Amino acid sequence: MGKKPFTAYNGALRNHARELRKNMTSQEKKLWYGYLRNYPIKFYRQRSIGYYIADFYCSKARLVIEVDGSQHFEPKDLLYDEKRTTYFKEYGLEVVRFTNRDIDTNLRGVCDFIDLKIEERLKSAPQKRP
Repeated sequence: MGKKPFTAYNGALRNHARELRKNMTSQEKKLWYGYLRNYPIKFYRQRSIGYYIADFYCSKARLVIEVDGSQHFEPKDLLYDEKRTTYFKEYGLEVVRFTNRDIDTNLRGVCDFIDLKIEERLKSAPQKRP
């Protein structure tokens, strides 16, 4: 099965995404201001993608990063996250999830993993012809 055509931005979610950017969790702020904001490849925070809003998104690497609090481990939230991940994968995006605890106790390890994932994704991306 081929991948679906993809357009990342959903203007209908603009206001909700803006509110989420204004009210990021402390762990999202830590990852954004401490690392992703100045990453050499552009990242977006609280980016609408189709019907959903990703915590962080790198379009060049086609990578979604999610920071999950404790509510994400409730059964209904696990199902919702699984549905979101499946949706993103249908468009060729990879989803990487970190817990709040990961960010709080091992930010360096999280950042190193993101670096490796970006490198991996960029190497496997189809090369554009000149």
